[in-house]
Amino acid sequence: MSLIKDKINSENLPKHVAIIMDGNGRWAKTRGEERTFGHKNAINAVRNAINACNEIDIPYLTLYTFSSENWSRPADEVSTLMNLLVETLLLEAEEIFSKGLRMHVIGNLEKLPLLVREQLERVVELTKENTKGNLVLAISYGSQNEILDAVKKISSDVKEGQVDVENIDEKLFESYLYTKDFPPVDLLIRTSGEIRVSNFLLWQIAYAELQFLNVLWPDFTKDIFFQCIVDYQNKERRYGLTGDQIKAQ
Repeated sequence: MSLIKDKINSENLPKHVAIIMDGNGRWAKTRGEERTFGHKNAINAVRNAINACNEIDIPYLTLYTFSSENWSRPADEVSTLMNLLVETLLLEAEEIFSKGLRMHVIGNLEKLPLLVREQLERVVELTKENTKGNLVLAISYGSQNEILDAVKKISSDVKEGQVDVENIDEKLFESYLYTKDFPPVDLLIRTSGEIRVSNFLLWQIAYAELQFLNVLWPDFTKDIFFQCIVDYQNKERRYGLTGDQIKAQ
């Protein structure tokens, strides 16, 4: 039993946690290995994050799996990442299903190799009736592209008379995002010690708590995740109000 987990207040959990899984390459380098070695050893960290969310009933977990900018990496690394993604989906699909999790995918999926798309579609279909929680994989994803796509779709609908310009507000705009069916992010975690959000869910993290950890992703454990939740619960989330106003609610 985790002592850190025991400190978590089950009445004050984030609904949506997002993680930038960073540090695989540096983790491998410290061991005298190629970057791809780090990616292959990151699977346990992914399992730890999923299992931790599942254990304390956090309904949404989004993992930054492959960014739109990652396509610019060396071809052999991209190929390894794509192959690893297929292998992981094949190995983990049954476990994701058995945990009662529903899998979603967001991003520009047209750029993915056919085999990757097919495996993603298979797991999405397999888990579509599950209700225990939601695992969201951001693959070939870039938030600026997502926002631009939304602007283009809204513009087209305005042009066709389906949307009145005067009715465009935050709620309508959000309905055009890839994440339209998900709640906003409450907690964003980034590993590896880097302090930036790297074009990830820029709209959705507007009021999120941000935590930057000096831990390389392959070393990420359930207890580290639970400590992030404890730290989150020790923050006062004010949404532009004063502390006194929050306490008076």
